[in-house]
Amino acid sequence: MKIWIATGGTGGHVFPALSVATELVKRGYSVTISADGRVKQMVKDGAPDGAKVVMLWASGVGAKSRIKQVLALSKIALSATWLTFRFLFSRPDRLVAFGGYASVPAVFAAHLWKIPTYLHEQNAAIGRANKFAMRWVKTLMTSFPSVDGIPGNTQIKIVYTGLPVRQEFLAAAGAPIPNASKLLVTGGSLGAQILDDVVPAALLQMKNKKIFVTHQTRPENVARLQKLYADNKIRANVLSFIHDMAGAIIDADLVIGRSGASTVVELETVGRPAILVPLNINPDQAANAQSFAKLGGGFAVPQEKFTPKWLSATLTELFENTNRLEKMAHKSLVPNNAVKIICDEVTK
Repeated sequence: MKIWIATGGTGGHVFPALSVATELVKRGYSVTISADGRVKQMVKDGAPDGAKVVMLWASGVGAKSRIKQVLALSKIALSATWLTFRFLFSRPDRLVAFGGYASVPAVFAAHLWKIPTYLHEQNAAIGRANKFAMRWVKTLMTSFPSVDGIPGNTQIKIVYTGLPVRQEFLAAAGAPIPNASKLLVTGGSLGAQILDDVVPAALLQMKNKKIFVTHQTRPENVARLQKLYADNKIRANVLSFIHDMAGAIIDADLVIGRSGASTVVELETVGRPAILVPLNINPDQAANAQSFAKLGGGFAVPQEKFTPKWLSATLTELFENTNRLEKMAHKSLVPNNAVKIICDEVTK
């Protein structure tokens, strides 16, 4: 069986696609992976031996400039035309798309040739590209048990699969919290200014000086935060990049961060309580945070309510009540068998 895997232009789309591709190759299937040039090196470096890699002339259409939007749509249309002809001569038996506008051309071409197509949505709210592509798909696979934004009259089959994560997170599933008053603050690869402002201010208000904070921030904020923590005798490790995120999460009793799909599912895989502050312009992150909060594993806090006073009171209550942290960690734990479930669904 020949399986085509289409992915988008960010690491959040690419990694799950590569994980599934690796498992399908292990099972003996012929795999081709398509993506756009933004992630060319990432895909080539991570593709399993034996898989083919195809780069498309496509990109996202989120630019504010009308000219750039038209150009992006033209690239998608050209890529769709090229794949339609390619599938005429070398037609896959299945197509699996992992979202992003770079996956839309493959979904369209597969629809024209009546190739069974599976679409994966990584967030708890359907993304724009996937919402557009759903009209050509019969099976939608989801990272969360429920997903906002799916049309009520759709005939699409919905399968809750979860989201693939790296092996180091799977290996740490269910690891007990260290009970060492350790707080991890991470705003993603670019940091988050609101976390840099609110977290130190909250810690300054607390009487508990046993907390050790690992704070990932923007490079330009490292020196300022280091000095602020040191001057106020708060134990801290401030850095601009965390190379071993799995290790950092395992070593934490509580995490404060954004709520991208990968972050939330990594927390669920390990089992860590968290305070999630969604990016206020991103409805996907808000939906992800709410999904996590419903488990009982933490809090979903809008930016306008994420204040030093609220955070200080919350951290004081949690770190003085380790039983509650342990219960939250247990509730946040969600078994992750996403790769197996996705591969079984596609190949059955």
